[in-house]
Amino acid sequence: MAGAAALILAVEAVGIVLLHVFLSMVVDEQQMSMAGLEPRSMSLSAVVAGGLFGGYLLLCAAVLVRTAVRDRAPTGLLRIVLISAAVVHGLLGAATVGLVGWAAFLFMMVVLGLIVWSLVSYSVEETAERQSPPPGPAGSGPAAPAAPDPRPSAP
Repeated sequence: MAGAAALILAVEAVGIVLLHVFLSMVVDEQQMSMAGLEPRSMSLSAVVAGGLFGGYLLLCAAVLVRTAVRDRAPTGLLRIVLISAAVVHGLLGAATVGLVGWAAFLFMMVVLGLIVWSLVSYSVEETAERQSPPPGPAGSGPAAPAAPDPRPSAP
């Protein structure tokens, strides 16, 4: 599951970068300006933003690949990175309903679900492992009480 989420995030990263490059070309060709900004700076900003966001998604994909390979939940900062990716996909999903449509919303929710599922499933497995008692030797069970000594005790 973490591997599938990583693959989808990697594809999404490439798509985001290509989308931002396309937006950059549109801004350049149309000589669009907003609030007096130069079109060239807006074009460059779009490419930089796409590269940063694509890099972020690739980082999340790498964390998920590491999770899948090690079969252990990420901890610390890596866990926070995945949680932030889930939040970003939730927010983008909410925004895409009105701007792009239900198909984009569905895609964002599938990615959100895979990220959350990866976080929760590995955490639940590790919690269960920590709470279960360590296995003892074969055939061991509760110890039987010692039988009383039949010999008389010496005074």
